[in-house]
Amino acid sequence: MIETIPAAFAAAVRRDPTTPLLTWYDDATGDRTELSGATMDNWVAKTANLLVDGVGLGSGDSVAVLLPPHWQTAAVLLGGWSAGLAADLGPDPQPVEVLFTTPEDVERAAAWGTGDRFATGLLPLAAPLRQVPPGFIDYTVEVRGFGDRFVASAPVHPNDRALAGPDDESHLSVCQTATERAAELGIKPGDRVLVDARAYPDPADWLLAPLIAGASIVLCGSLDPAKVESRARSEQATLLLT
Repeated sequence: MIETIPAAFAAAVRRDPTTPLLTWYDDATGDRTELSGATMDNWVAKTANLLVDGVGLGSGDSVAVLLPPHWQTAAVLLGGWSAGLAADLGPDPQPVEVLFTTPEDVERAAAWGTGDRFATGLLPLAAPLRQVPPGFIDYTVEVRGFGDRFVASAPVHPNDRALAGPDDESHLSVCQTATERAAELGIKPGDRVLVDARAYPDPADWLLAPLIAGASIVLCGSLDPAKVESRARSEQATLLLT
């Protein structure tokens, strides 16, 4: 069994860097973004370099990720985990070194302290924010300046902390949970899983379970029920989580 999240992600990229690993739809905006393994790896590496070289975080530090399901959320989470950082997904505020959120959530984000703060509008084409909230940095602008290869100073260990909060969880524990969720949801190796983000907002379901199982993801925000059947056909989805 895969015992760390970076190992699961690396295995997913190695299987075929050119095929879609995560495809994002937003039926409210019409956005469709397709990321191959290589493209997602690029975003993950840039995010890890931002956190390590840009912010100065090190193994064991924590990052609050107050973002809804989205391909950028996947990049932030996987970037943090690749850098040996623990993700705090809320809901209760904990002291953290860095925080990622949307402009709509900046007031809630204030409870997590005064460390480095990044905002993203989760806009099509990773467009920058027209107005950056005071005290925040635009993630999509800042991250582009960092290298697209990341080499960790030390490998992530299965017992390293992956989730921060009252009940800290190790990479091994998170991978075991993701393996169990994949079995419960019926996700198999090679599946292309269409996921309704509103029905499955937990990263354990929309990101980690497919990743651990060796499946690719079609993540749909604001999913229009009338489009499910045609989208499943066009994306060649083999499993629907709606």
